[in-house]
Amino acid sequence: MRMKYIASSPVRAKTLRRRYETHTPPLPIMTQTTSLQYEAPWPVYALDWCKSAAPGQQLRPRSAFRLGIASLTEDYRNRIAIVGLQDERVLVEDDYTEYPDFVTLVEAQHGYPATRLQWQPSTANSFAWSQKAVNAELLATTGDALRVWEYSSDGSAAVGPYVGRQTSGGGHKLTLKTALSGQSKVQNNNTGAPLTSFSWNEKSPSLIVTSSIDTTCTVWNIDTSTAITQLIAHDREVYDVAWLPGSTDIFVSVGADGSLRAFDLRSLEHSTILYETPAPKNMPPPTSPLLRIAFNPADSNYMSTFHMDGTEVQILDMRSPGQPVMELKAHRAQVNALGWSSTDSQLLATAGLPAALLTSASH
Repeated sequence: MRMKYIASSPVRAKTLRRRYETHTPPLPIMTQTTSLQYEAPWPVYALDWCKSAAPGQQLRPRSAFRLGIASLTEDYRNRIAIVGLQDERVLVEDDYTEYPDFVTLVEAQHGYPATRLQWQPSTANSFAWSQKAVNAELLATTGDALRVWEYSSDGSAAVGPYVGRQTSGGGHKLTLKTALSGQSKVQNNNTGAPLTSFSWNEKSPSLIVTSSIDTTCTVWNIDTSTAITQLIAHDREVYDVAWLPGSTDIFVSVGADGSLRAFDLRSLEHSTILYETPAPKNMPPPTSPLLRIAFNPADSNYMSTFHMDGTEVQILDMRSPGQPVMELKAHRAQVNALGWSSTDSQLLATAGLPAALLTSASH
């Protein structure tokens, strides 16, 4: 599968003279359109941009130009990989022709496909970890278990003969730190029910909440590898989960029962149903499942979700549960992913067949 990173507008990488403006520090900023490409040797399902510069690089800090990617094959031989720039001089030097685009820095065996992959939040570098190496970054995946990985690099890389597919040979390590399933660590492949997704808490990066097909959500402390609590969240499978931005107590989830629910760790006796899929007229349940949930990071009152096989995206306000405040109807085929802009509070990206769209959610 071929991936392409484009800044500004698409152009051919070989015909563009890249020019950059540098800061000393922080990191360089691109001032002209560029295109960086990578071709994966397998179908890519999950991916996430690194959210901060690598720690522990005293001589030359590495940038955040790294992605974590995970494969999707119907066997137990799936892999995850860290993709980045083999030589970061491509970011600051005009004559870039000797430096390749994105390459595989390191990869690891994952077994079953990863249902979600995320880098640690940007707040993790300043968090007081008790079980994390100072020069390491954390990466988490879900599948048959919640796995937490440590990625470290000394900044060096070996030059390979093929652009985009070679593995960098120097100083990159990706190590499985822990695997968590059910309510405990797992030592073998006999794990609990598959996990569908997870959310990493930005305010307290030691907290991760996972969702599972067994109707439960589990809150983990990944620093101590222990389950803080596990609760029955829905009547059927739970498909996605998200922390309320700025909170270490409140999270929401969506599932196959067609409901969006909010939970507060300080009061787990009940949950709040924020939205339920309208039942078809003259037809009994089950209602249409809700597949994904995402908070607006600039205004945490607002969330977006969509139904299985649905072409519309619902915008919801936590202060006014029950009905969407807006429905976006730009897609002609089913929606399968969404995400809010981190810089524009009214901008929402959605993906589906056959296109990805940027939509303004302003009233």
